[in-house]
Amino acid sequence: MSLKSFAAKIFAKNVVKKTSKWVNAPIETQERTFQHLMSNAQNTLFGKDHGFLDIQSHSDFVKKVPIRDYEALKPYVEKVVEGESDILWPGKPLYFAKTSGTTSGAKYIPITKESIKNQVNASRNAILTYIHETGNADFVDGKMIFLQGSPEMTEKNGIQVGRLSGISAHYVPNYLQKNRLPSWETNCIEDWETKVNAIVEETVKENMTVIAGIPSWVQMYFEKLNEKTNKKVGKLFQNFQLFIYGGVNYEPYRAKFENLIGRKVDSIELFPASEGFFGYQNSQTEKGMLLLLDSGIFYEFVKADEFFEENPKRITLKDVEVNVNYVMIISTDAGLWAYNLGDTIQFISVKPYKIIVSGRIKHFISAFGEHVIAKEVEQAMQDAISMTDARVNEFTVAPQITPENGELPYHEWLVEFEREPTDMLKFIQVLDQSLQKQNSYYFDLIDGKILQTLKITAIRPEGFREYMKSIGKLGGQNKVQRLSNDRKVADALSTFKAEA
Repeated sequence: MSLKSFAAKIFAKNVVKKTSKWVNAPIETQERTFQHLMSNAQNTLFGKDHGFLDIQSHSDFVKKVPIRDYEALKPYVEKVVEGESDILWPGKPLYFAKTSGTTSGAKYIPITKESIKNQVNASRNAILTYIHETGNADFVDGKMIFLQGSPEMTEKNGIQVGRLSGISAHYVPNYLQKNRLPSWETNCIEDWETKVNAIVEETVKENMTVIAGIPSWVQMYFEKLNEKTNKKVGKLFQNFQLFIYGGVNYEPYRAKFENLIGRKVDSIELFPASEGFFGYQNSQTEKGMLLLLDSGIFYEFVKADEFFEENPKRITLKDVEVNVNYVMIISTDAGLWAYNLGDTIQFISVKPYKIIVSGRIKHFISAFGEHVIAKEVEQAMQDAISMTDARVNEFTVAPQITPENGELPYHEWLVEFEREPTDMLKFIQVLDQSLQKQNSYYFDLIDGKILQTLKITAIRPEGFREYMKSIGKLGGQNKVQRLSNDRKVADALSTFKAEA
């Protein structure tokens, strides 16, 4: 055992011990966080506009601070972007994480010295928790790669601007700097395909032990390694032990990954965003991610089914229930207040508080009142893959409301197969029955002959990547939209249909 791996185990033990303190006092921890946020921001412009000085409880907060998305918070953000101080949080943020918005153009998410510290600590603690649970620390001596956006920054009125993953690249601890790949020059390449090719060249002969990134883009890296060496990734990198991912559900990709790797490797799921780091997988034997309650974030939750009502009920941690779909609302030490992140989550445990990400509040199908969510279609796909010989690279789902020839409407699944199932009818049947089992509204619509059984449209190899490239979202933190309530994505993808 190396000195570095020995030290990692000691550090891991201390971190897990510290984590257990707030895990065992969750409500008190959130109340302390709430009071800390109110106290620190009461003299900001937002705090004065919303009477933070008079807010003593969550019920006071609900009365004074409405739920906002980025568009509603934008007038305050614009003042920060213009260089003004003490607007959303004391002083100025250290960074803006620049993301692409669908309706507002570029979005500038503030990141403060407090919030970046919490982001960095959460990433570190996820790995240390894994080390403590498994006793495996040997990987710290090998090479690690994090497939991410460019770390190059620009400046706007004295504030550094970049992608979240690029900002995070500046905070890799010194003891891991020599282990980190790719090189700075390669990491700064903007074109994703060129960048992945360069990463392959840099890593193909290295002792890679940890690989991290969004599954769809890591898959692209693995495929290029396979093409170059004609070897499985697990054979090429014999000490590859740990895959770290976030952003999307890994399960639909797992079978494809295990085929590309040639063996199983441990994995850690993370729940990071520009707005904060919300959870990480803390067990290799249990589902879900530990909700981070001591990271400068105060959480509220609204039942997804009630979210679009005029005054939906906002609850705190103490009132949540397991297996209920909630919209997660956050207030943070980066100056986001009652902010609708857009993600929906479900608690799978309340002792401790552990969650899974179930989708996006704007990404669902309810063209006929079925309210199908991402978690349900991903579970259905997982079931279909496990019960057939299919392998799937990517997929998305959309409603077909007005089919030709007077047919009943249906859900169209646009699927890029690596290997089509020998029995396509069975594949469709498993998909449809799994969705019916999970969603009673969908079952009723099928049973009542309002909808017909779903249909598959096969997308040609590389079709999803070509589509993402065509809309300027190839690589980095970009993700394929899993489902939609309209035909925009589906119609754009129809250009990339496989030949009959």
